[in-house]
Amino acid sequence: MSFVPNTDDDRKQMLEKIGVSSFEELIENIPESIILKKPLDIAPKLSEYEVVKLMQSYANKNKDASKYTCYLGGGAYDHFIPTVVSMVLERPEFKTAYTPYQAEVSQGTLQAMYEYQSMICTLTGMDVSNASLYDGGSAMAESVLMSHAHNKRGTIVYAGSVNPQYRKVVSTISSGKKLTFKEFISDDGTCDFEGLKKAIDNNVSAVIVQQPNVYGNLEDVHEIEKLAHANGSLFIVSVDPISLGVLQAPGEYDADVAIGEGQSLGIPLSFGGPYLGIFAVKQEFVRKMPGRLSGVTKDVNGNRGYVLTLQTREQQIKREKATSNICTNQGLFMLAATAYMETMGKQGIKDVAEQCLQRAHYLGAKIKEIKGFSLLSDKPFFKEFLVKTPVPASKIIDEAEKEGILAGIDTSRFPECKQGLLIAVTEKRSKEEMDKFVEFLKKFSK
Repeated sequence: MSFVPNTDDDRKQMLEKIGVSSFEELIENIPESIILKKPLDIAPKLSEYEVVKLMQSYANKNKDASKYTCYLGGGAYDHFIPTVVSMVLERPEFKTAYTPYQAEVSQGTLQAMYEYQSMICTLTGMDVSNASLYDGGSAMAESVLMSHAHNKRGTIVYAGSVNPQYRKVVSTISSGKKLTFKEFISDDGTCDFEGLKKAIDNNVSAVIVQQPNVYGNLEDVHEIEKLAHANGSLFIVSVDPISLGVLQAPGEYDADVAIGEGQSLGIPLSFGGPYLGIFAVKQEFVRKMPGRLSGVTKDVNGNRGYVLTLQTREQQIKREKATSNICTNQGLFMLAATAYMETMGKQGIKDVAEQCLQRAHYLGAKIKEIKGFSLLSDKPFFKEFLVKTPVPASKIIDEAEKEGILAGIDTSRFPECKQGLLIAVTEKRSKEEMDKFVEFLKKFSK
């Protein structure tokens, strides 16, 4: 970490440049009630060596996450990341928190954006992808804003169980539009088709489905698509990109918008973020699509070059009437996803998806055999499943942590969810690890 020392004379010059006589004058608009008046209880000044040693002692108190067996999911998954991904990100021309804009953006960055877009289109089966958004939640919110801008309708329908955190982001970001939200969920967490059929009318702007849904189960996306398009509503599908190695791509069942969380594509868990938002559409919606889009062209000499073909700059023109106010993207993580997809290739992503599928079903079958444990439903699932437990899921999670196991998510954290232990299994989980987990769960058998 850089340290820039300022002398008293330096501070005096800065205050004079700002146009104030003292630091107290600089902060005079801050309420007195929140200004710290007493000295901080901190140690006397230390040398650089002493400070580094102190900070290292604090860092050593952290637990080593790599020593835990992780079954956490809910949108963020413990996938293997090839070393080449971090090698690319560590290059000095890429490793920056700043996302360059048109005037100074490099050909290398634009090419990476173009390649990312191309691979996302191949993965999702859609016509056009932007160069990414912030995360899965913001991608869903932007899809809602886009559908409303397209057809001016006021109702958004959730078909089946959708990540509650995404829904909160949607509600917050779209609050100014005064939209109405409805949900149709059956007892097993999948779409309630009878309710959905009755609800679809000419005021429904979009029907949103998560595939797999928040409990890991697969939805009947073909039937939902028919109902959505019967009245001209947009059909929005939120996907786990790794699942597309074995599941049909959204473009193959006529999705208008494909969105998702791209963390699975070479991005570390990082305690919840920052992540990557996937957003791809049919060609007809390209002018209403949020974010940035890189294209390829030729210069006057016939040389191939990359340019920002489209970018959202509407906040400077339309302000509150804009389709979107997003003007940037997760550039560094877009690059990580690009490096990951290029490294893995079609076959690699298919292999990862198949391993997730097989290992998740192995563990699910073993857990069902434990007395007192059962799965939410017998519906097909991909790499995640909800377990009904004989004791509170929070108790299992607390005890598992002592054994070096991150057992999953206690869905009672989300009042709108079915209660249980949500378990995710990736290609990293070995048979030995899963058997150990099963033996641990047997302690709670009733």
